[in-house]
Amino acid sequence: MTPHAAGRQSRAELRFAAWYDRINAVAEQRWAGRLRRRLVADLGGQVLDLGAGTGANLPYFRAASTVTAVEPSAAMREHLTARLGGAQVPAQVVAAVGEELPFPAAAFDAVVCTLVLCTVPDPARTLAEIHRVLKPDGTMVFLEHVRARGLVACAQDMLTPLLRHFAAGCHPNRDTLAALRAAGFAPRDVEAFKPVPRFPLIAPFVAGTARPAG
Repeated sequence: MTPHAAGRQSRAELRFAAWYDRINAVAEQRWAGRLRRRLVADLGGQVLDLGAGTGANLPYFRAASTVTAVEPSAAMREHLTARLGGAQVPAQVVAAVGEELPFPAAAFDAVVCTLVLCTVPDPARTLAEIHRVLKPDGTMVFLEHVRARGLVACAQDMLTPLLRHFAAGCHPNRDTLAALRAAGFAPRDVEAFKPVPRFPLIAPFVAGTARPAG
């Protein structure tokens, strides 16, 4: 999850960026790092890492010709830029928001979204931009936490205003798979899971790939 507001950042966003890696350290060690590697290691060609945050995906790219890491938060970009030296492939950092990507159509062979679609202010517009910059035969890979069911979903709805403030815009109640389909993507190989350590109101997670439909 990463901040997606251009311009001046709030104190909450600055604190979130400063603590982000520590907050996620246990999850990265137990399951997230392994899953990131599985999702991105074999992606080739020109790859867009959208909402790259502090650069958690960077060490796992192996086959890409170039990785373009897009991140709108200046505080996050400081950490991201510092991690470029640990990348195994050429990588560059671009300051931009998901709703307005500064790239031509069909510019990328793959787009990576890991824990970012929960934070973008306008998911439909962001997914439309991903669809635009992705080649017709390209691949989108995603790892996101999504809306649950029943009483947990209701609790997520109540939690969202608080989490949006303290977690840089995070919406725990988004139905990301439905949003992907509405944006013209066909999700494939989708895995739904509840990782350990458990955060009941930030679950389940989904991981998989998607291609432009049609």
